[in-house]
Formats: sequence, structure tokens, C-alpha cells
Amino acid sequence: MAGSSFGEIFRFTTWGESHGPAIGVVVDGVPPRLPLQEEDIQRWLDRRRPGRSRFTTQRREADRVEILSGVFGGRTTGTPVSLLIRNTDPRSKDYADIKDLYRPGHADFTYEMKYGIRDWRGGGRASARETACRVAAGAIARRILGEKIRIRGYLVKIGGDSIDSSCFDEAEIERNPFWCPDAAAARRWETLLDEVRRRGSSVGAVVEVVAEGVPAGLGEPVYDKLDADLAKAMMSINAVKGVEIGAGFAAAALAGEENADEIVMKDGRPHFLSNRAGGILGGISTGQPVVVRFAVKPTSSIRIPRRTIDRLGHEREVVTRGRHDPCVGIRAVPVGEAMMACVLADHLLRHHALLSAAPSRAGG
Repeated sequence: MAGSSFGEIFRFTTWGESHGPAIGVVVDGVPPRLPLQEEDIQRWLDRRRPGRSRFTTQRREADRVEILSGVFGGRTTGTPVSLLIRNTDPRSKDYADIKDLYRPGHADFTYEMKYGIRDWRGGGRASARETACRVAAGAIARRILGEKIRIRGYLVKIGGDSIDSSCFDEAEIERNPFWCPDAAAARRWETLLDEVRRRGSSVGAVVEVVAEGVPAGLGEPVYDKLDADLAKAMMSINAVKGVEIGAGFAAAALAGEENADEIVMKDGRPHFLSNRAGGILGGISTGQPVVVRFAVKPTSSIRIPRRTIDRLGHEREVVTRGRHDPCVGIRAVPVGEAMMACVLADHLLRHHALLSAAPSRAGG
């Protein structure tokens, strides 16, 4: 299967299936001598781990990571870092009754059409289980970025209910199960998701990810723009159906003078008066916060009967039982953070490579 690798210099490849013995990731392009231990990765995996609250899937996975290669004496060696996460709580029998049916909204149909075979146990490679590997890769990417670049993600909308941006409280993000910066919205979402779960349904969400401390100059125009790579990274996350940078689609409703981020001098340095561009102009970072939002569709596996067909083309009705997220967008927050980290780490390494080559080009 092609398409399991992401990045240029900082490049990772994920492997494994939702109900197989394990999943994992091989991360290449990691500079040597970076401090790295399993605990450095585990702290981020614990944020994505299933079963953290009643609002996520109750599959019980510890998601304990094991470093198999690329680290010696607590430091990276410069060789590929291989990570393993064992699957300890799969329940494939939950899917036995629908193994010949195509769940509407899921990848069952397209995988079968492309490969002539699919892993019906929890969706195989199409399962959100794969995203644990991205979070592990993102933990290493954060090591490359260092402490100066800070990445934080949070939910700004569940279903049709958005946060009040005037009530934004960063400290609140870690206090509720929704990574929500608005305490009042988080309380409303508890009621909403309890009702959604009782109905056997699901809802979508919008996640915002912000990276602060990103230096100006990251990005490779014309086809490897920083925002283009970020859009691909976020769009590659399971169930994501839309991505926007900065003002995004709202920019279409603005006048030119409203949309333009004016620049002045402040303390002897260029200073932007707004950030509707989301920290990226011409595909290159401006030095402002990089702002990305992505929309996550409702979880496809629901208990409400839906019409579908089976592998023989017979019209059927399908109900998906088992353990599923009523809103998969909740656990997409740490995944979005990880993909932001991976893209920024890749472009930072590419930028360093460009700068190191500059003297030889000038001299030549």
C-alpha cells in the first residue's frame, strides 16, 4: 500500500491495523544527539489515548510505546527511530456481523474497490487507531522544534455549537474532556454528547491548532508551501473534510483593506497589526502564530440503522455496534497538534539545509 509515509527530510512511515497485534511508526531524518526516552513520547500518546472519558470510545488501550531503534543512551543516533505500540484490547467479534456490509460514510467500500480485499476488523488501516503513530512521530518532531516553538490545539465547535471567543481561557483547555477553552461551551457539550450517545448517533467538530514562536522564512514555494503542506497534513487525518488557514473561508467575505495584515515597525522590528493570513504569506512563515482549523465529520460507525449494500450487491440495512467515539473530533486535537509539529519540523530541517548550502552556492 502506497501513501503510508509523510514528509521530506523529517519523514515518517506508519504501519499496522486497528485489530492487528500492534501498530507502529518508523521516523527517519531525526538529527543525532537529541535527548529522547519513551516517557517523552508517552506523555503525548496519553492525551490521545482512548477511554479517557465517557465521551470517547471505551476501547481500553494503554498505548504504551516501545523504542526499538535509533536511540542509544537516551539520545538519538541519527538512524531511523522505530516505535511500537501493541494492541491489547481489540474486540474483532463486534464486527463479525457486518464483515460483508459496507458502512455508509466509512472506507469499507472504497478499500474493497481499490484492493479487492479489506480488513473488516475495526476498519484496518482506515481506523483512527493509526493516528496514535502520528502522535508518536509528533513527539519526536517537538524535540526537533525545541521549547521556543509552542503548539496547542483545542476544539472550537461541536455539532452546531461554537465557543465564545471572548471567553477564551487557555487554562481551561486541560480542565475538561473536550480540550475546550470556553468553560460554558464545555458544559453544553457534555449535555449534547450524552444525548447523542443515547441515540446511538454522532456529531462532527472543528479543531483549531496554533503554533507560536515559528520563525519567519519556513516554507518552500511554489508547490511545497508551508500552508499547502499543513493542509495536506490535516486533511490526511481520519474523518477530516475541510481545512483552512488563518481567516480561511471567512476571508472571502472581507474587503481587501480588511483582509490585509498591515505592517508597522515596533521596537525596531516589523510588526503585523493582525493575522488573517494565519502566519503564512506566499507559502512562507511570517513569524506570527501559524493558525490552522480543520473540520471533522461525524463518526461513521453508529447504531442508527442505515441503508447500504453487501459485497454481492444486495441492498441491506446496517447497524454498527461496538465501541466508538460519539465525536471523533475530540481525540483529533492531539493528532492535529502532532501533524503541525511534523510539518514544522520538516520545514525547519529543510530551511537549515538551505542556509548551510548558501555559502557554497555563493562561492561557486
